[in-house]
Amino acid sequence: MLERHADVISVQKPDVALKKLKIIISAALKLSNSKGFQAMSLRDLSKESGVSMGGLYAYFDSKTTLLNMILSEVTGAVDSVLGNPPPEVVSDPIEHLKWLIEAHIRLTEEMQPWFSFAFMEAKNFPAKERGRAVDSEALTESLFAEVTARAIADGRFRPGVTPLLPTMIKPLLQDWYVKRAKYRRRKVSVDDYIAAVQEMVLTTCLPVDQLSHPAAG
Repeated sequence: MLERHADVISVQKPDVALKKLKIIISAALKLSNSKGFQAMSLRDLSKESGVSMGGLYAYFDSKTTLLNMILSEVTGAVDSVLGNPPPEVVSDPIEHLKWLIEAHIRLTEEMQPWFSFAFMEAKNFPAKERGRAVDSEALTESLFAEVTARAIADGRFRPGVTPLLPTMIKPLLQDWYVKRAKYRRRKVSVDDYIAAVQEMVLTTCLPVDQLSHPAAG
């Protein structure tokens, strides 16, 4: 984030800027996820972060800029992680699909406040920023769509699998970070959830003779 927004952040010492930026963004996400981004004032952010109003303006010049900084990191994380699968899964669309499910859930586990913010607040964003949030979701869906199309073309899925599969997988992925407290109460671990989503998707898509050994081909 510090490098991506060097044209906005005026603090010259990288170590100082990085430390303070972490505090500011953490405070912004905490406030936004509790009271809403639109309701959060810069005075609220100053109080929560312990950074003066003048200090905040050394990192962004408006709430809209702050919003764009956060959204850029969410989209960048999706592109960086999901867009770079390990070579060993790329040649097999089933393994690639399983990897995408796991990678997405683990990414959102690590960045839960970020993804929850982007999902829950999107309807309140200005039009341009709302478009960016939609584009981020579309990027994720396109990655799943590409793998699904390969699985269908290669005959790895049973006949008749709906092309809407990527759209239907997305809510399963979102549920993990949007309703995280629900799974915490039920003592569902991230590994349990990954396995459950993978099993649900593959049971729906694979021919019956492959369900016991989905990676066998």
